[in-house]
Amino acid sequence: MIINLKNNIEESKAQELAVQAEAFCIFDGAKYVLINSSSVKELPQFLEGYTAEFFSFDNDLQLGSRKYLPETRQIQIGNVQIGGGTNNTMVIGGPCSVESEEQIKSSASLMKELGVNILRAGAYKPRTSPYSFQGLGLEGLKLLAKMRDKYGLSIITEVRDATQVDDIIEYADIIQIGAKSMYDHGILKKCGKAKQPVLLKRGFGTTLQEFVQAAEFILSGGNQNVMLCERGIRTFETKTRFTLDLCGVAYLKEHTNLPVVLDPSHAMGYAYGVADLSRACVAMGVDGLIVEVHPNPKIAKSDASQQLNHDEFRDLLATLHPIANAIGRKII
Repeated sequence: MIINLKNNIEESKAQELAVQAEAFCIFDGAKYVLINSSSVKELPQFLEGYTAEFFSFDNDLQLGSRKYLPETRQIQIGNVQIGGGTNNTMVIGGPCSVESEEQIKSSASLMKELGVNILRAGAYKPRTSPYSFQGLGLEGLKLLAKMRDKYGLSIITEVRDATQVDDIIEYADIIQIGAKSMYDHGILKKCGKAKQPVLLKRGFGTTLQEFVQAAEFILSGGNQNVMLCERGIRTFETKTRFTLDLCGVAYLKEHTNLPVVLDPSHAMGYAYGVADLSRACVAMGVDGLIVEVHPNPKIAKSDASQQLNHDEFRDLLATLHPIANAIGRKII
C-alpha cells in the first residue's frame, strides 16, 4: 500500500506515522509518502486524518507501478531528459571498459562528434573469471571524469559493490547496477539513499516480478530516479550470448512508470547482430539504448566480440533517427 500524506504533514510527524504503520517514509518533493507491503489492503484507521489518498496493489510493484503514477517518470541527465512525455530516446555509447586515456578519449570524442550525450565505460568490472581484466578502478573513474570535463558528456559506469557507490557519485552521473549485482541489497539500499540516476540491469535469470521488486528497493529508499535495463536473459539457445526479451519490455512499458533502456550488445554477444537489434529496440519506443563501442574491438580487454567499431556505430546511429521519427520519438 502507498499512502500519500496531506501536504501540511511535517517530517517529524510523517516519520512518527511511518514507525506506527511499520512503513517506509519518503519525501517525493511535494509531500511525504508511506509505503507498506502490498498485503496491506485497508487504510489503518489511525492514518485517516493524515491521508490525502492511498493506493492498494496486487503485488509489490508499487512505487514503480502505473497504477500509482500513470505517466513515465521524468529523469534529468545532464542537459537531457527522458520520460515524462518527452518522447526522447537516449543513446548511450562507449567501450565496455576504460582501458587507457587514449582509448577513452577516442571514444568520448566520437560521442561528442555524433551528438551522443552519455558516455559509458566500466571502471570496476564484475567478471566471471578472476583471471580476466577487472578494470582500472578509481583511476578509470578519474579518466571518465576527465572526459566529462573535456567534452561535456554525462558518464554512466557500473558499481561492483556498495563501497564504490560514493566514488561513482563523485566521478560519474549515472550509477549502473549490473546484471550480476541486481540482487545485492547493499548496493540497492545505498543507491536508494542517493539522488543520482540509477540504471538497474535485469539479471540474466530474473523474472520480471523480481526485476521490478529490485527497483522498488531503490525507490522505497527515496531515490525516484530509476531506469530499468533489459539486457538479455539466459534461455536454452546457445548461438547467441543471451536472448533479448522484447516481450518483457512490452510488459515493463505497460505496467511500470520507470523509463526503459535496452542493451542489445550484451544480449547478442556478437557485433554482427547489434545493429539490427538496436533498430528493433528503437522501434519499440523505448526511453534509451546502450551500445558498446570501441576504437578497435579486436584488442578490447573485455567483451571484444560484441563491441562495434567507430564506423559501425556511426552507420548505426544514422539509421536510428528515421525509425524514431516514424513512431513520433526523437534520438538524443
